[in-house]
Amino acid sequence: MAEPTEPVGAEEHDPQFEPVIKLTEQVEAKTHEEDEEVLFKMRAKLFRFAKESLEWKERGTGDVRLLKHKETKKIRLVMRRDKTLKVCANHIVSSDMKLSPNVGSDRSWVWNVAADYAEGEASPETLAIRFGNSENANLFKTAFEDAQTANAGSSAPAPAAEETKEEEFAAAPAATEEKKEVEPVNETTAAAEKEELKEEKAAEDTTEAPSTHQPTSETAPAATSESKEVDELASELKKQAIAEKSETSAPEPAAEEEKKEEAAATPAPAA
Repeated sequence: MAEPTEPVGAEEHDPQFEPVIKLTEQVEAKTHEEDEEVLFKMRAKLFRFAKESLEWKERGTGDVRLLKHKETKKIRLVMRRDKTLKVCANHIVSSDMKLSPNVGSDRSWVWNVAADYAEGEASPETLAIRFGNSENANLFKTAFEDAQTANAGSSAPAPAAEETKEEEFAAAPAATEEKKEVEPVNETTAAAEKEELKEEKAAEDTTEAPSTHQPTSETAPAATSESKEVDELASELKKQAIAEKSETSAPEPAAEEEKKEEAAATPAPAA
């Protein structure tokens, strides 16, 4: 039987297609965990209690972690599902939370959360977590309680910090007074104050002293009566002066008679 033979000079077909658009920019995805450090990490399965159906529903399987923020020092619990990395638990470890053992299991814990942000909005949840063995469950409980203590301590201010704040508060009035003394006087403000004082003084003078051009109703009658008295007094003085002048100018009758008698008694000169 003849074997099939390949044609001489045949080449393999290897087509190549150039991309229409080249993606040169890389998009950086942020998890909002860049400023946090991992204190605890362990694989577990998470459940939530559905109140509408009164049953436990699985939220996902993945690594449960306790993350501490580098600046605020707050610790939160974050758990993401495998492969999809979708958040199934995200809340602050507060001191009012209490881990209770699940019924019939030594590797599961149940606790209540007032505000869980796994779905983006805060919602109260009852969560249950289950580990591979009781040892891992106990390690989680120890780390969880340590995080509660750390958050309670970071929220309360230290005594030294309180004393420093009181000292600063006590020194604040003195610093304010010094600032007032050192603060330069603004010339524009000073000029404006002077103008205001002048205006206030002019207003007071205007209200206290009556106008000379427009006398008030109370002063007008008094001025009229005074002018009448002055006119009467002037007329009387004028009459007296006229009388005195007439008396001095007219000769007295007795003096005329004496002159006539003397003239009659005197002898006439001889012719």
